[in-house]
Amino acid sequence: MPSSHATPTPRNNVLSLFDLTGDTAVVTGAGSGLGRAMAEALAEAGASVGLVDISVDRLQAVAQQITADGGSCLPVAADVTDPGSISAAVRRVKEHFGNLDVVCVNAGISRGPGFPEAGGTLVGTSPGDWGAVIDVNLHGAFNTLRVAAEEISNGGRILVTASTAGLRADPMVGYAYVGSKAAVLNIVRQAALELAPRGIRVNAVAPGPFRTNIAGEGALEDPALDAQWAKTIPLGRMAEPEELKGLVLLLTSKASSFMTGGAYAVDGGALALSHAH
Repeated sequence: MPSSHATPTPRNNVLSLFDLTGDTAVVTGAGSGLGRAMAEALAEAGASVGLVDISVDRLQAVAQQITADGGSCLPVAADVTDPGSISAAVRRVKEHFGNLDVVCVNAGISRGPGFPEAGGTLVGTSPGDWGAVIDVNLHGAFNTLRVAAEEISNGGRILVTASTAGLRADPMVGYAYVGSKAAVLNIVRQAALELAPRGIRVNAVAPGPFRTNIAGEGALEDPALDAQWAKTIPLGRMAEPEELKGLVLLLTSKASSFMTGGAYAVDGGALALSHAH
């Protein structure tokens, strides 16, 4: 008869759910902003990370930092709007590290003003700005998702950067950005249903106002823009890219093993404020 004082079987520490050691990840738009924060988070959790961006200089700077911090990465320049370019980049990362477990579909741009008084109107939206944003944010996301579905391992995780602007009307950003992010959210849901039989989970993060250079290199130094955004956020400030790391790690690890097809806002309460009205 077994002793009532038998040593219990040890349980895994909860932190092990977030351990990505042995996994390979790809992050598009990894050269700056949210993409850089995503890549850093994945590397810090033990993954080998393929850094994909159209800018070679930005890629090298991120790769140097991750390597200096003890992480493993491979920078690969690619254009997400070119299906052949992003396919070749993803396959190169997979061949280099030997597997592919996580893909962060993050590359995105914004053009044109959001405020009607600044020209953010239907008539004021130029065909050039509309086309450029749709090409990166929607076509680029689809191109990346397509190769991810082909190359990722069964049980893999795909994380797409959407936006709270895709969940509601948002006068702070232009028509093309709102339209592209709303479309991306429905593609995430569709892909989650298709890939679920393979155990592949597809989710979206929906950031609110984060301090990145998506609105142009000078936007980060514009206190007036900061103040305008702060008025829309219950927490009273814009977020820093590092504040996305926790959710990214949750949705790309075993910690989210029963989560797919969802969109998770990180917005300082902005959506709650809009619902209150």
